[in-house]
Amino acid sequence: MIILRRSDERGYADHGWLQSFHSFSFADYYDPAHMGFGPLRVINEDRIAPGSGFPTHGHRDMEIISYVLEGELAHRDSLGNGSVIRPGDVQRISAGSGVRHSEFNHASDRTTHFLQIWIEPNVTGIAPSYEERRFDDAEKQGRLRLIASPDGAEGSVRIHQDARLYASHLAPGQAVRAALADGRLGYLHLIRGGATVNGQRLAGGDAAKIVGESQVDVRADAEAELLLFDLPPTR
Repeated sequence: MIILRRSDERGYADHGWLQSFHSFSFADYYDPAHMGFGPLRVINEDRIAPGSGFPTHGHRDMEIISYVLEGELAHRDSLGNGSVIRPGDVQRISAGSGVRHSEFNHASDRTTHFLQIWIEPNVTGIAPSYEERRFDDAEKQGRLRLIASPDGAEGSVRIHQDARLYASHLAPGQAVRAALADGRLGYLHLIRGGATVNGQRLAGGDAAKIVGESQVDVRADAEAELLLFDLPPTR
């Protein structure tokens, strides 16, 4: 079964310095039909205006992945980490028992466009930690590149959940396929472009919940960039 989540159905918040689309209920956006999917709790598509950002704030017991699409995102946290992530970089924070961090766009003339992803962990109260990896476009072209996993396989960032996250860039006509083990859930977020997933057409910003399917077939009908989550079912 494929359940579509259209881009224009998402929640939206305009804070002036921040425009954000919410795939799932978040902050002031609440929709009981969209509280998450398996352990996937948040996908926010954020645009931060030049010279703006999120001041220092805290998190607990959440796996937080930042995936930059355009511009730069400067990060500082209470663990002593400080870096600037750019397109191709994947940042993971395991908030665990508690971490505080800030995220800023220090550019004077360019918006930062990124995805903020939260995954509920399968263990709580652990020591917080930070990890960052780079995946060039060539690694994702025409294939599903593993970028997050529970064991750090293939150089992916390590998350504390039995979930795997893949990224892909597809040229028109290119296709990728992923198998889903019995009982597993799939969630495909089309970042931009156009593609079909198991025959259902998606445009940029659309997503598909994939339930009871043994495989996921994606074919691009335009230049496409996507994320695919392989998730355990909700217990």
